[in-house]
Amino acid sequence: MDLVSDGLLLTKNTVNNLFGQCEPWQVASITASSVLSSIWIWNFVFQDESLYNRLKKFTFTQIKKIPKFRKLVEEETKKISDLFENEVKENTKSEKYIVELPTQGIPRDELIKTVNRYLDLGKYNWKEGFISGAVYYYDEELIKFLTEVYGLASYTNPLHSDIFPGICKMEAEVVRLVAKLFHGDHNTCGTMTSGGTESIIMACKAYRDFGRNECNIKKGVIIVPRSAHPAFDKAASYFGVRIVHIDLNPDTYSVDLKKMENAITKNTILLVGSFPNFPYGTSDDIEAISALGLKYNIPVHVDCCLGGFIAAFMPQAGFFLPQFDFILPGVTSISADTHKYGYTPKGSSVILYSDKKFRHNQYYVCTEWPGGHYGSPTVSGSRSGGIIAACWATLMYFGMNGYINSTKAIMETKIFIEEQLRSMEGIFIFGNPTTSVIAIGSNVFNIYRLSDALNTKGWNLNTLQFPIGIHICITHLHTKPDVASLFVNDLRQELDKILKNPNVELTGKMAMYGMSATLPDRTIVGDITRYFIDAMYYTPT
Repeated sequence: MDLVSDGLLLTKNTVNNLFGQCEPWQVASITASSVLSSIWIWNFVFQDESLYNRLKKFTFTQIKKIPKFRKLVEEETKKISDLFENEVKENTKSEKYIVELPTQGIPRDELIKTVNRYLDLGKYNWKEGFISGAVYYYDEELIKFLTEVYGLASYTNPLHSDIFPGICKMEAEVVRLVAKLFHGDHNTCGTMTSGGTESIIMACKAYRDFGRNECNIKKGVIIVPRSAHPAFDKAASYFGVRIVHIDLNPDTYSVDLKKMENAITKNTILLVGSFPNFPYGTSDDIEAISALGLKYNIPVHVDCCLGGFIAAFMPQAGFFLPQFDFILPGVTSISADTHKYGYTPKGSSVILYSDKKFRHNQYYVCTEWPGGHYGSPTVSGSRSGGIIAACWATLMYFGMNGYINSTKAIMETKIFIEEQLRSMEGIFIFGNPTTSVIAIGSNVFNIYRLSDALNTKGWNLNTLQFPIGIHICITHLHTKPDVASLFVNDLRQELDKILKNPNVELTGKMAMYGMSATLPDRTIVGDITRYFIDAMYYTPT
């Protein structure tokens, strides 16, 4: 018996019997319905978000519509919203809010006094290094100098390149000298942006359009480590591309390369690696990711936003690093923040490409506007020439030796703190930190307790989730005499107290944060985040 032939005959007879009893319009209707149903099912199953996540969201959404649960959720979220708002009120209680324009302009001296009072609000002594990251360098003489530079260029705009060619020259020089720091050649190019998020967003936009225009990829996919910055998720959301998150190796806290390779498809437009990542300070194997890019002819982006301006100078400062930049042939772009360890004022970053063909896809160009031809290199049209000038001036001010010396001091401080932490019982370090971030976890107690305890002593650290942890980002402020020793001693004292009774439950705000990490309904966690952002805009009505 020929099963294939018999099967085809049976199918043919079934179709003939079915359609033989129908009118032509009925056949057309059935066929069209079948095709449309197949398309609907395909689109329902194969969306950017997994079917599991969509079903989970749908389930929780329906549960929250039940009156009893809806009321409970509303009551709890109101408490959380009030908690955030009350914290803002507490931090600003010494100053009244101005909610209407004054009838007469306020005198200059009075405004300066008010600005200084506003800047002193808050409980953390950040100038003395009691915070993680955020402020990477503080020197009053440098600030005075950069304030003068910014003032000189504050009204300039590189969008009008014919009016302000000097500002455009400064931006071009920043891009070129940063490209050389990362072993770029004469083809390497880029632009300045307003920060790391915009640099990453611009790279994703460039590769989406490059995929469409050069590779006929209509629905591009970006593959990133799970530790990659959420700016990649933001870009995927903005630009309608799919993002795939690859798990980390549990020993190294770097991306699992085998899983990354298995995730590659014909629609992959970009592979991403971090050097280092923000949560753990560990780095992905960029050399191996570069090889994957070459093997499958896919661009590779290296996110150096956080530690790029340390990594670029570590070899000259005497610290070994694996290859991670344009010296690798598969690396096609790098993002690096000048306003972190480049010590420039906030609002500047650089996105670099190995070839102009990628940068051309970053640009936005409109040729049909009645106002003329319009083109801009980044999200912004008008940009602050003052920020560009201040960035340029900072780089010139420090010079190569200035950055090398700063890198050496930061890395020595980081090594000291890491060695001290590794010697303590009850905690562990995530992986092997590459540059300046040290992430701490515990298998003995809830690590958020340590964060909470240090907070009472004036230290502000970053909290992590999945798994829970905390990290400190070492900056130039921590290289001041005794700051690192004070941090280590305070941490050791609080750790000793916790280990005497490791099973105590969390309380206060950290308890809420710990609870949010365990909630299966992430839409509620999203709402909590929105309430936190809302609180930033609090004013009395």
